[in-house]
Amino acid sequence: MTMPIDLILVRHGESEGNIANKRSRAGDHKAFTEEFLLRPSSRWRLTNKGIFQAQTAGNWIKDNIGEKFDRYYVSECLRAMETASYLQLEDAKWNVDFNLRERDFGDIDVISDIEKQRKFGDELNNRERNPFFWVPPGGGESLANLSLRLHKVLSTLCRERGNKRVIIVSHGDVMWAFRVMIERMSQERFHQLYDSNHLYDKILNCQVLHYTRRNPFTNQLMPYMYWMRSVCTTDLSFSKNKWELIVRPEYNNEDLLKEVEKETRMIVK
Repeated sequence: MTMPIDLILVRHGESEGNIANKRSRAGDHKAFTEEFLLRPSSRWRLTNKGIFQAQTAGNWIKDNIGEKFDRYYVSECLRAMETASYLQLEDAKWNVDFNLRERDFGDIDVISDIEKQRKFGDELNNRERNPFFWVPPGGGESLANLSLRLHKVLSTLCRERGNKRVIIVSHGDVMWAFRVMIERMSQERFHQLYDSNHLYDKILNCQVLHYTRRNPFTNQLMPYMYWMRSVCTTDLSFSKNKWELIVRPEYNNEDLLKEVEKETRMIVK
């Protein structure tokens, strides 16, 4: 099976949930009205800013990647579907895939920050131990489980869309899970990037991750995706905007021991 030549991942634009959560973290919880709390997060719409971001992303994609793709996929969440529409890609026929939906955050999905901390403070603190395997309270979904769900998507792309150009509109944690799988990212590297405060390491609204098997400097086609560029299409100063070679880690016996010996043994007998 062969991966697509180009795989373009796009995060949705600013949503109602993004605004409500951002304000709540700053101490303003007024957006979490009774009506808002009853609406599933999958039904959140884009804000006016989010629509503008999607249009801007669409223009960047058309100017820097192309106007047409062989296959178009989008999460079933409304904010992703709305973003896909406002990209305004010519002759796009979108396939709505529930496997691309946002990570399930369980009981902390639609809840103000003050209530989140009051009800689940201890469980939220546990996240710091291992964010990739941490499960949100109330039957949520770890990033590890999300990756397993997305493995089905990658398998389909390899089986049905090899040597094609594919674009996917989805969500921040979905894109992180794709990164872990495509780049075979170590847990240590994932933790560094996911918890980084540097804007270059973020996946912001309408961020584009462009993976390719085609060498961007020589045009040579390779068997695997060897290059990736991350672009914040709404503000290029927030991203590197350049092709980077994907270095997938491999370990010889000595390398494995070096990793192991970073942790001191507490019981030596």
